[in-house]
Amino acid sequence: MKALILAGGFGTRLRPLSCTRPKILFPILNKPLIEWIMEKLSESNINEVIFAVNRQTALHLKQAKLKFPKNEIKITYSYDPPKKPLGTGGPIKRAEKILGKEDFLIVNGDIFTDINYSEIIQMHKEKGAVATIALYRAEDPSRYGVAELSEDGKIRRFIEKPPPGSAPSNIVNAGIYVLSPEIFSYIPKGRKVSLEREIFPILVREEKLYGYLFKGLWTDIGKTEDYFMLHRILLETFHGKVECLVKGEGRVAQPSLCGEGSVIGKGSTIGPYTVLGRKVKVGRDVQIKNSITFDGVSIADSSIINGAIIGENVAIGKGVQINEDCVIGDHASIGNGVTLAKGVIICPAKEVLESVTASKCVF
Repeated sequence: MKALILAGGFGTRLRPLSCTRPKILFPILNKPLIEWIMEKLSESNINEVIFAVNRQTALHLKQAKLKFPKNEIKITYSYDPPKKPLGTGGPIKRAEKILGKEDFLIVNGDIFTDINYSEIIQMHKEKGAVATIALYRAEDPSRYGVAELSEDGKIRRFIEKPPPGSAPSNIVNAGIYVLSPEIFSYIPKGRKVSLEREIFPILVREEKLYGYLFKGLWTDIGKTEDYFMLHRILLETFHGKVECLVKGEGRVAQPSLCGEGSVIGKGSTIGPYTVLGRKVKVGRDVQIKNSITFDGVSIADSSIINGAIIGENVAIGKGVQINEDCVIGDHASIGNGVTLAKGVIICPAKEVLESVTASKCVF
């Protein structure tokens, strides 16, 4: 079976980190999200993956040194037209010739899950559905498409992002579908199409839309708080199962993960709930907790970081204090003695030499 990965979005809610990488390449426990996705697809005997992407994302994917599963998976690209987003349905129609005349799998490229793809594929075939949606119970269904599910697996009603308090259930669209080639006749050609708002309601009326409700781990990383929560869950899950490859005289408070080649200076404490990327250099008497640092970050002596995300190759000076919900873009530089208040956003390659005392974006 083939799988189409939808990865053409620009990740605007994850800026400034998404200014320099697509969501599909965001590190999850120091491994790009796409590698996690490909491993799960390989386990379900998916033998071809089509990336539905813009050309910039395709370039990032081709340049990244990705480690894909040992079971060989053929990779092809289906490009979105320049400056013309196609929504969730348009890229499927655009890849029609590549996908062919067999059932196929759709995976949103910002989803992390431990779903068994084989089970939803089997259900789809047994029901003879045009479309089968993976469904998950969520605390806040208003953020997603919501389904009302019958006992036989048919979806009675599907509402995309209902107003808070008005959802018919807490069962939400998990961004994973199995589709039969009949779906192509429902999707208009050459324009932006929303599967959720335009196509699924039609399939509900025709009783051709089914839902596969699963338990386990599922989240999208559309917002920084989701990205943080996923790491917290995974650090607890993998606690004691992943070796910390850190060097130096500093201390690591678990659960935490330190990437290969990282060094922690004397008197420093990393963790709990902290991920250091690869080749991160931490000076003396540094305190980092509840934070994520990408590869190549350097943090000088006596700095304190709490609840922040630090992008790739960021340089942090001595005596810096970075507070909760701060996000620092790649290649930025934070000068000695600078304090960043809660919620400060620093754009990529920006040099910050004075404290920022209010929550704002520094361009």
